[in-house]
Amino acid sequence: MSSLLFKNKMFGALLGLFMSGMLWSWAHADANDYVVTPKVDAGEKEIDFKTGINRQRDGSSQAANSLGLGYGVNERWFTEVYVKYARDPNQGSTLDAWEWENKFQLTHAKDWAIVGFLLEIEKPQDKAAGAQLTYGPLLQKSWGRLQGNFNVLIQRNVNATEHFNTELHTQAQLKWRVSSAFQWGAQAFGNVGPVDHWSPRALQEQNIGPAVFGQWRTGTREGFKWNAAWLRGETQATPSSTIRLQVEYEYY
Repeated sequence: MSSLLFKNKMFGALLGLFMSGMLWSWAHADANDYVVTPKVDAGEKEIDFKTGINRQRDGSSQAANSLGLGYGVNERWFTEVYVKYARDPNQGSTLDAWEWENKFQLTHAKDWAIVGFLLEIEKPQDKAAGAQLTYGPLLQKSWGRLQGNFNVLIQRNVNATEHFNTELHTQAQLKWRVSSAFQWGAQAFGNVGPVDHWSPRALQEQNIGPAVFGQWRTGTREGFKWNAAWLRGETQATPSSTIRLQVEYEYY
């Protein structure tokens, strides 16, 4: 019992330190945004569904959904294509964008940490936005049952007919692996604004909140993974709250 209490206190302390040291840069992009992890499994096929809804400061709400098909080309490269939809209370659900995501695993779990790199190419329906590129390093580190992820991503628009800032986004996650079937922890998303001139804190987007994770095996080489979070907006520039869910069906 004392050992369990010690572990819970240790996790609480680590979580508090993690959040207090990084809260200034957390934020939200889309309502269904998710924390990208660097691990790649060769031969894995995936059907990925993500959904989310946020409540704006004025009381209105917005939702985002996406469906993706992915494949682990080898032990270093995972690629996935998404179709993305957005729902606005005044316009209903509309096609928002197509996205091609590529994830590269650069180191292995036996190393100090798993390091990866993300490259996303998104083609919004808004022609004025051109094409949107998101890229940057992915980091995953484990301490026993505790797993942490931290990503720093640059987002820029190319061939746009209007001006778009090149922005710096962050993603973070802590997960306490209670069992292979269930874990709990926290997630955080941020956008500090232009890469070369960060916005004042009040104008940054910052989301943070508790998260749960699960896995349900339907066979020896197939099963479902899911994670969900309730995120609170920490600045006036961020929606007051966001609920997000991701469900993946993985098979070989």
